[in-house]
Amino acid sequence: MIRRKSLVHLAVRATVGKVYVPYLHKHLHQAHAIVRSPLREFSLALVADREMASLHQQFLSIPGPTDVLTFPLETDRRGRATEGEVVICVPEARRQSKLHDVPVRDELLLYALHGLLHLSGFDDRTDRDYRKMHTAEDAILQKLGVGPIFNRPQSRRGGR
Repeated sequence: MIRRKSLVHLAVRATVGKVYVPYLHKHLHQAHAIVRSPLREFSLALVADREMASLHQQFLSIPGPTDVLTFPLETDRRGRATEGEVVICVPEARRQSKLHDVPVRDELLLYALHGLLHLSGFDDRTDRDYRKMHTAEDAILQKLGVGPIFNRPQSRRGGR
């Protein structure tokens, strides 16, 4: 396999889950190279339930925390994100990792990759796009050597 060098600047802020930052940093650079995204600036924030619930309410008018939120910040002339932020709820990742028997770090990586794909033009609003996006996530996770997380054979994961 030929490895492309990632040209993205990745900044990670962690109010919780600091132990996972090196793992996420390494794998997100590799994932960015696989996706071939026009994204050049990418920030990742690992937050607790309270901060995620506040953002969820503020931007989507939905109470309570969610797993991941994605914010495109700058776009190019073609409307593609060149800068963006992904916010991940670490306690939600912990809850889901127990439920689906997945290491927390891999659940967090799944969420971060989900955000990266949103910033790279993927969407999951229709059933078809949902399947396409999660299939892409697992294919990238396979290439990273992590293996499928969303569609693991023993998982009964529902909609996100």
